[in-house]
Amino acid sequence: MTLLAPLPDHQDVQTRSWQELWRRHTHITTPLRERGLPCDIEFGLSAHIVRVTLPDDSYLIISPPQDPPSDHSPGDPEGWIATREDPDDETLFEVVYDSLPSEDPGADPRPEARHGGSAEPLIEAIDHRLTQLGLLPAPGPPHTSPHPAPTQPTSRAQVATGAPESGATYAYGDALRDLTDRLNGAESHADAAALLHQILQPTDGLLAQLGEFFEAAGEKAKEAEEDDGFDLSYDLADAAAEVRHLGEVLHVAEDRMRALTPLTPAPRAPSAPARAPSLPPAAPPTSRRTR
Repeated sequence: MTLLAPLPDHQDVQTRSWQELWRRHTHITTPLRERGLPCDIEFGLSAHIVRVTLPDDSYLIISPPQDPPSDHSPGDPEGWIATREDPDDETLFEVVYDSLPSEDPGADPRPEARHGGSAEPLIEAIDHRLTQLGLLPAPGPPHTSPHPAPTQPTSRAQVATGAPESGATYAYGDALRDLTDRLNGAESHADAAALLHQILQPTDGLLAQLGEFFEAAGEKAKEAEEDDGFDLSYDLADAAAEVRHLGEVLHVAEDRMRALTPLTPAPRAPSAPARAPSLPPAAPPTSRRTR
């Protein structure tokens, strides 16, 4: 399981408003944190930005339009610009990625502009540049690639049916199954609490991301021409709300699990000393009559 870079260390992290702001940017922060890059959310000129600390003490600023400001909701702008800067070297200013709408109608559009506010091309461009500079602490997980390699059949049944292996088809279910197996084998309640943290962490835990998934699926359903698309979007929005409510209900479960102590085995009663088995009573001698 991939270890994430730590969350920002400031008091605002615990406020609902900051958590909601962080939630709206997880499609940017999560893949970067999976690569070992600490991220924070700050306010720029007129909108919130993502600040990414790099190993050489320079940083990336990932920003929506600032001047004029974007009229889109936080985390979902019409485009992104990522720049690399250094607080101790004012001469360092590099545009790593720019999909912002052009301010000059007569200028040729930038290649990135066609991607708009999509996160995948932005993360790919950052990956590429930081790899060139030797500033990428860890490669991204394989499942984050937007172009996964095709799965080759490896069993006789797959060859016959053309079906992919279950491990490739249900990678997320397999990952959760692995987490469950680790929970079943946990040696202490502290270990179990650490696994609960993977599910209940309010911004990057499984429940939080599952809520994001259902919400995104609802938005996708709205793009359909059929009326059922809207009905389905409402059902999925309800599912997202229920999942998030479950996270709120269980928000202290991790601490409660960590505070538990294992059962003390009941003392065993002292065993009675072994005795030799008693012999059956001897049969009385039989009299013989002589002739």
